Amino acid sequence: MSNAPALQAAIAAHRFGLGEPTLEPLRNDPQGWLLAQIGPADPARGSDLPTTRDGLRLIAAERDKRAAARNLPPGTTLEQSLAGHYRESTLADARSHVASATLTARPLMERLQLFWANHFTVSLVKGSARGLVGAFEREAIRPNIAGPFEALLVAATTHPAMLRYLDNVQSAGPQSTVVGRERRRALRAGEPARVTGINENLAREVLELHTLGAASGRGDPAGGYAQADVTAFAAVLSGWRVGRDGADGELPFDPNWHEPGQKRVLGKTYPEGPDALRQVLKDLALHPATARFIATKLARHVVADEPPPALIDRLAAAYRRGDGDLPTVYRELVRSPEAWAPEQRKLKTPEEFVISSLRLLGTTERQPVRIDGAGIGALGQRVLAAPSPAGWSDRADDWLGPDAVWKRVEWSTRTADRLGGLLDARALAERSLGPLLGDATRTQIERAADGPQALALLLMAPEFQRR
Repeated sequence: MSNAPALQAAIAAHRFGLGEPTLEPLRNDPQGWLLAQIGPADPARGSDLPTTRDGLRLIAAERDKRAAARNLPPGTTLEQSLAGHYRESTLADARSHVASATLTARPLMERLQLFWANHFTVSLVKGSARGLVGAFEREAIRPNIAGPFEALLVAATTHPAMLRYLDNVQSAGPQSTVVGRERRRALRAGEPARVTGINENLAREVLELHTLGAASGRGDPAGGYAQADVTAFAAVLSGWRVGRDGADGELPFDPNWHEPGQKRVLGKTYPEGPDALRQVLKDLALHPATARFIATKLARHVVADEPPPALIDRLAAAYRRGDGDLPTVYRELVRSPEAWAPEQRKLKTPEEFVISSLRLLGTTERQPVRIDGAGIGALGQRVLAAPSPAGWSDRADDWLGPDAVWKRVEWSTRTADRLGGLLDARALAERSLGPLLGDATRTQIERAADGPQALALLLMAPEFQRR
């Protein structure tokens, strides 16, 4: 095949997708290969995966164990009693997360699922979300990445995992029934009240991380939300909580925790009660600042740490034109010439590196993902455990420290020692990278002492580490 179609096939496979062992199926129409993938995400890989209901039951069981801590057997600590409480659930979620990306035949949509799961981060790092993170991806993110952004935003914001992760279950309106009742009880008992008022975490992160963007909170006239908007939005969110009675997986609105009266967010007045949340989220989803924020993040994820302004403009216009229809944005991205520049300007995160390596090496259903998430955690990116609500960084500078690079070398060497004798790394490099493979890397691989060294050189090659 001529060099231009071959280069486009390589870019489609590695930049838009998650890597392919051969470019042969893409060579006739790389763009068409990507466009044909746009649609609802495939179900997650795995059987008997824990649901939200299962996770809430685990949380209730943990609460029972803590309540019964004084009755533990002699010499047993609470930590020992809780050790491994979420282990099977967490491992099943991690295996499904990695296997779904490794084995997919629609890598563009799987890349987008990973992108949106990071955009709407819920993390195992926060104890209150344990048991729910995998279910959140499978129930809130995966089913909604090929529809309107509003639907994705509503599903993510109201899922029990997000309500617990960002502490909305603890948020009560200052004038709510619960706060008034607790204030009277505490006064009679002569002790501090256990429920005191609004928690703004979820409201702030929806505005800053999920919709308008942080720049809007710093006075950007394109968005321009202020602290008063955060507080008012938190009042709208009060009452959305998942307690012990929510173990059936429902999303209850408890009016006893809700702040009464109208709320004014971004210059618009919303009514008291549960319907206001959907109205606020719809308005946020259609806001021009949200269009630009989403366009910027998506362009940064796929194309470059500093994406071309023209590409951002084009994606934001597509978002507004489709009223937040995500497939419209995806198609614009695939058709944009800036996205097909030959320079490999994105460094793979540890997760992307391992997943693309597994795809390169021909992992199949008969080769289940290792129990620790294929070793991704050892590279500094523990599966389903982002360090903060902002998610994992999408910029190369945060993954290029000497220790981080050395860990990639160690992972590549171990993998190559195990599989290098079974594969022809020289042929694999040509089939997978095509014209992306530079002369220097080709020469290094050809001169390798043996199969394992050749495979290690391929995995650590700049052309494979970048996309």
